[in-house]
Amino acid sequence: MSASRNILSVCLVSGGMDSCVSAATAANENNELALLHISYGQLTEARERKAFIDIADHYGVEKRLDVSIEYLAKIGGSSLTDKAMAVTDADLESKEIPTSYVPFRNANMLAIAVSWAEVIGATSIYIGAVAEDSSGYPDCRPEFYAAFQQTINTGTKPDTNIEMRTPIIHLTKAEIVKKGVELNAPLHLTWSCYRNEDLACGTCDSCALRLRGFEQAGIKDPIHYEAS
Repeated sequence: MSASRNILSVCLVSGGMDSCVSAATAANENNELALLHISYGQLTEARERKAFIDIADHYGVEKRLDVSIEYLAKIGGSSLTDKAMAVTDADLESKEIPTSYVPFRNANMLAIAVSWAEVIGATSIYIGAVAEDSSGYPDCRPEFYAAFQQTINTGTKPDTNIEMRTPIIHLTKAEIVKKGVELNAPLHLTWSCYRNEDLACGTCDSCALRLRGFEQAGIKDPIHYEAS
């Protein structure tokens, strides 16, 4: 493990590829990790939680927090949380906000991460946000995280110093795949599909972006899909 100015860092881990590579980066840059998984009423929560546990076990992380903010499902507005809304097939050329966007989800998650980080004395928070997704997900934009950093600085104790870290935010999916391989991230343990919990559908937004990333990286995706 490389030397680092950080002792303990909180890392949000959904169980997907991006959060896994973010966690691998955090493991390489810190002496100790605390992994946070948050349920928000998503369709594939059980499978995502399994991926989170598997990733935490892989890195031998003892500090874990698994919490629920399923009030987001009650608020609705997303095909990931509202069973009346279909999870649409991906359109990777579209610049419209997809139905899978969960309104202001990341702010809710980061608020929990900051609370925990302040209590346990962590000095940074890692999240696997990707700007490539930002045309569809406004809370994945770099400026959102810059603004949230100011919120942290203003809203925590004077002696609290927590730095937001978005290590893959400027990478393409292909670059994220390559970075994951370089860091020996357990990509085979991850789950990205928005629809299924057994075989990934291969056609939702998350699956399509992931598959394109592996294809462009020239690396075989280690998980199985319905069509393969």
